[in-house]
Amino acid sequence: MSTDLENPAVTKYGLALHTTTPELGLAINNFAGDTRSQVWNLGRDLSSFVHQYLVEFIQPQTWSDIGFLAVAKGPGGFTGTRIGVVLARTLGQQLEIPVFAVSTLAAVAWSEKDNIAKTDAIAIQMPAQRGQVFGAIYQPQADSPNLTTLLLDSVFTPEAWQETLANWQTTYQLIEAKSALAATVTNILELAYLDWQQGKRPHWSEALPYYGQHPVET
Repeated sequence: MSTDLENPAVTKYGLALHTTTPELGLAINNFAGDTRSQVWNLGRDLSSFVHQYLVEFIQPQTWSDIGFLAVAKGPGGFTGTRIGVVLARTLGQQLEIPVFAVSTLAAVAWSEKDNIAKTDAIAIQMPAQRGQVFGAIYQPQADSPNLTTLLLDSVFTPEAWQETLANWQTTYQLIEAKSALAATVTNILELAYLDWQQGKRPHWSEALPYYGQHPVET
């Protein structure tokens, strides 16, 4: 794999997709000043139009300009999450480029990192099916642009999640991820780029969705 993104003279781009909600979020960035993002509320039409919107969005760039892909892997809606991850895997395979699968909750945490005390952890909760909640806890790094996972994305009963928070040993800020999550597609891309800078080059086959709950029961 070429390291074009590490050479400022070569303008390779990262491309991110967020489809875990009825909204489609797309972002593209060469991390040298050329960046844009957009969100569309497609609802049930997401599966029908995601390819069309993507092809139009990347212009004037072409597929050969893309150095890596990033995708929101969930948690979120089953169908939307599957659409985004399958599309990213397909593109990664065809373009022979890395695919970074990034947690929906991690992207929310990253979007909030500048709004909380530097020493605090960020607890993210999101509604799940059947009255349950998705929860995770992340820690921004004070001395480097990075995000450490303290509690992996998991599904809880509301009682179990509240007990987890009550027993947590460090200070944290609780963020509820409810709406407009596709706007964090820029954060999906930023987190993937941090991994890229650390030399990670995940194969497209490693990009797997996180559903958290069995889709048949949703």
